[in-house]
Amino acid sequence: RLFNKRVFCVVCCDLRFRLTHLGGKEGRVCVTCHSTLINRGYLKEQYYHNCHTDINSLVVPLRTLRKEQKKVWFADSVLPRNEASSVNTSPTRRDSSQTHPPTAAQVESTHVSVRFSFLLIPKGWELKQMHWCCVDYTVEEKRTESSLLEELEQGLTEPLVFVLNANLLAMVKIVSYMNRRCWCVMSKGMHAVGQPEVVVLLQCLPEEKRFPTDIFSHFIQIYWDAQTAGKLLNHLSHSSAARGFLGGSEHAGFLYVRPTFQSLDGLPLPPQPFLFGLLVLRAELPWARAFPLRLLLRLGAEYRFYPCPLFSVRFREPLFGQIRNSIMRLLVDFRFYRYTLPVVTGMMVDLEARSTFITIPKTRHAELLKVLNRSIERVLAMAACFNERADSHLICVQTADGEYQTQAISIHSQPRRVTGSCFFVFSGSLKASSGYLAKSSIVEDGLMVQVTMETMLELRRALRDMRDFTLTCGKLHQSDRQEYVHIRWQDEEPCFNKGIISPIDGKSMESITCVKTCQRLEYRATGKVIRWTEVFFLQKEKQVNGHSRDANQKRLTEQFARAFCLTLCQSLCLLKEDGMSKLGLRITLDGQKFLAGSNGQCLPEHYQDSLKQALMAVVQSASQYCQHTSLQFELIFYILEDIL
Repeated sequence: RLFNKRVFCVVCCDLRFRLTHLGGKEGRVCVTCHSTLINRGYLKEQYYHNCHTDINSLVVPLRTLRKEQKKVWFADSVLPRNEASSVNTSPTRRDSSQTHPPTAAQVESTHVSVRFSFLLIPKGWELKQMHWCCVDYTVEEKRTESSLLEELEQGLTEPLVFVLNANLLAMVKIVSYMNRRCWCVMSKGMHAVGQPEVVVLLQCLPEEKRFPTDIFSHFIQIYWDAQTAGKLLNHLSHSSAARGFLGGSEHAGFLYVRPTFQSLDGLPLPPQPFLFGLLVLRAELPWARAFPLRLLLRLGAEYRFYPCPLFSVRFREPLFGQIRNSIMRLLVDFRFYRYTLPVVTGMMVDLEARSTFITIPKTRHAELLKVLNRSIERVLAMAACFNERADSHLICVQTADGEYQTQAISIHSQPRRVTGSCFFVFSGSLKASSGYLAKSSIVEDGLMVQVTMETMLELRRALRDMRDFTLTCGKLHQSDRQEYVHIRWQDEEPCFNKGIISPIDGKSMESITCVKTCQRLEYRATGKVIRWTEVFFLQKEKQVNGHSRDANQKRLTEQFARAFCLTLCQSLCLLKEDGMSKLGLRITLDGQKFLAGSNGQCLPEHYQDSLKQALMAVVQSASQYCQHTSLQFELIFYILEDIL
């Protein structure tokens, strides 16, 4: 029974808000909670609203700083009305920080004081506190969209820069790529939340006179999801967009890919890591979610680029229609996506003359065991990774009548020797009386192998024991027509972290294990935030007791990260002004060596001395674990503007 309570139905009260505990998804909230969430400074809805308005009310254009200008000071960090400000040097999630702009005596004569346009501020908000920082750009006064387009048409050497928030920029340039006139829109600032930068090449429409501002709003969405919910986009990930995205009701979002064989000549690119976003239509969205490699290769066949184009075309015809009689309907739940084809990182399938090779990295044995434990006894199906060593790849094409056909796409002007496959299926449905040792066939863009139940059990034992295994396919007593399927374990796995270097000394991080931090470890002080984003394990002990060892390493790296942040907390403004917004800390426990740096150089000596004292205290407190260990790792941090 309710006393003095009023219950509202969904028709009368249907307020919703994106909630962190729901992973950034919208949830129903009451009127009081909705008002509280708005007033506490959750900026996303306000930013997202601005992204659908005219470009002049969305962003402030920036121009590259002239050589004679050494530094530029500008004000940012928009805070909500009635937001309490306090200096806090403890790890927080939503607290704002208060700082004071430098006095006239503190600002050198070469510094130019400028202010963000109030058009950046959502409705109902006001500029409450001035935050000052040094950047390599100077803010221009409000410009018309037509004047900005004229500058782009003139072929500027440097991209136009737009402010999406105090920590996120969008770089825009019109380029000629593969004889196509394209918008090149790339982000700058995603790395600070652990997210690879995003590049979108969008083919221009005839006589187009508007900026593709929907891409700006999508960048803000990606940034917000990474910062608040920890949702990070990687190779073959996808992001969804509302109807009407980029002017088309069928535009559904982007599929993200790493460039491999494609040309990057003439493109202004961000530092590694970065991803290219390929526009996906609504009819193609199920494949982007469940089996993205099929969609990627089908795009390559459509535009004759191997393995796929890097540009997107609006208002094109969908490459896939309604899902009909595909083998994927048996392997993937296209309705609720409760199950799909599992993928083991680095596993590839090569088709050669009368031989098929399934290659699995030894370091991924634990992942394979999980797949074996979850699969049914009679069927083993897995998706493969794109094979950069292959010169061609199987693709699946859906015809006008809805049927699926097998084709192949290859590198231009190269003979086909090794053909990659998108998946494999081992089925234990073959009867011993059939007269076949095993049957292998190509189904759509994958490999189907039928074996007896006894062979299936033997195959599973070999995979669990990490042993090489060979299957002979064909009829008995016909060795001249037999084919072979080889399962091989390899010591090396494909290269990753390509192009990533250490901020300390430029050391290459290629093929070094990197772990993104799950928890948001942030410290706020003087209007800045220092954030720990990832850890690279340069040297790792052989795991005797895997779970406990990983847990100890996780706790240890977190303790070092906290000590690093607390030590530098009061110097964040100075570090940011000196251009040291990305910091690295390399720790070698065997010998107790510590090295911190930024921009390829070590930090000044007074920082090093303070850090050494704080880090030695961590070593002493964790001496039980640190003793007799050869662990070496590098922590990555970013200094940001405190905008929440």
